[in-house]
Amino acid sequence: MSMDKMIPLMLGGIKDTLYMTTVSTLFAYLLGLPLAILLVLTAPSGLKPQKLVYRLLDTVVNIFRSIPFLILMILVIPVTRAIAGKAYGSTATIVPLVIAAAPYVARMIESSLLEVDPGVIEAANIPTIIFKVLIPEAKTSLIVGATISCGTILGYSAMSGAIGGGGLGQIAISYGYNRYQTDVLFVTVALLIVLMQVIQIIGMKISRKTDKRVRN
Repeated sequence: MSMDKMIPLMLGGIKDTLYMTTVSTLFAYLLGLPLAILLVLTAPSGLKPQKLVYRLLDTVVNIFRSIPFLILMILVIPVTRAIAGKAYGSTATIVPLVIAAAPYVARMIESSLLEVDPGVIEAANIPTIIFKVLIPEAKTSLIVGATISCGTILGYSAMSGAIGGGGLGQIAISYGYNRYQTDVLFVTVALLIVLMQVIQIIGMKISRKTDKRVRN
């Protein structure tokens, strides 16, 4: 493919990929954060142990985390159509991305909150403990988790190209694989690697800035 055609194609792919990754990460955290808080609160050793609730939430999270993303995309096509009006394209792909990422995000947040030293938790109401103690104390770990989650969602968005998800993944499949244009395939892979590295570098830099153990 000539450069005058490849450049706009790749720029469009980068735009769609960043759009899917950013919006999906945002909505995954909007769903994953309250889910993680409920898991922490209702756990057997939590502040408000609720055995039945915890087991139900834990099972649901484990089930969705166990389904391969491409299979999940196919399973939720009716939901995607109901929400987005169609089952293909970058906007429609956000729906399965959020469904796949929210349980993963919930586990990442849960793990970060459980790392907080119980000694810093003083007797107070639940909202105060969560938003003024647990989350601030786990801030660095939460940022690291967000970086990992964002990278994972970027990888999911690339996989979605196999069934018309849009972005760099679809370009790699449609042009690089189906049309045997290896130059396009290599460029899309290189761009995905660069995007992943940029996310990692920015996330790790922010986490180091918030880490009390590191002198800035």
